[in-house]
Amino acid sequence: MNQETAVRNDRDTTSHLPNNQIKVSARKVQVYYGDTHAIKDVDVDIEDRNVTAFIGPSGCGKSTFLRCINRMNDTIPIARVEGQILIDDEDIYDKRIDPVQLRAKVGMVFQKPNPFPKSIYDNVAYGPKIHGLAKNKSELNDIVEKSLRRAALWNEVKDRLQLPGTGLSGGQQQRLCIARAIATEPEILLMDEPCSALDPIATDQVEELIRELKGNYSVVIVTHSMQQAHRVSQKTAFFHLGNLVEYDDTETIFKNPKDERTESYITGRIG
Repeated sequence: MNQETAVRNDRDTTSHLPNNQIKVSARKVQVYYGDTHAIKDVDVDIEDRNVTAFIGPSGCGKSTFLRCINRMNDTIPIARVEGQILIDDEDIYDKRIDPVQLRAKVGMVFQKPNPFPKSIYDNVAYGPKIHGLAKNKSELNDIVEKSLRRAALWNEVKDRLQLPGTGLSGGQQQRLCIARAIATEPEILLMDEPCSALDPIATDQVEELIRELKGNYSVVIVTHSMQQAHRVSQKTAFFHLGNLVEYDDTETIFKNPKDERTESYITGRIG
């Protein structure tokens, strides 16, 4: 079976899964950085147990909108977010919502690897410890091993778990961050260019991980690689100049886009 057939078959099976429940619903979302209007009137519904890809040229707003979903823009003093974002019909910008608890529910993997200055083991164990997900050391060991295996890193680090995570290569650090993010079993996993620091073999492993994760989580991935978006996602959103231009099934976006700007980006005429 060639790769194209495998990807097509993967989509064929997911089309029969009960994955059309809306997990994230955004309406009229605006983001300002000071006087700069970075995101303009974004409306989108992100389905549960699916992979949704955000694509578009550099600086188009895709990462900015991604950070709205777990309120990471709150950490930027000049940032202001308007509009409404619901997760499971709950307004995440309600004043009663604790952003720290929200980010336990909405995990994130950044473009630049950012492991804690701790051992490899403690990087992965940190979240399960503080959220009480393991009753004992044995359960914690199992979570760490499972997370590292799913992040395609276990075989490379199993004999040096007590060494610093910061001593790993860039690609290994990113996979460690993925393991750390999934160790707490978040309901939503945001990934901002997660493969940009990885070699082709590690990228294939992480893409396989993403396809596996969609069985239990909502995965939203920002990627500069249209080929990657096509391989791993069921839905794709195309951003351009702060606007969400088009959002549809991935096959439709890549083969029959409705907007000329989308077609121009897909064919390489803009970007």
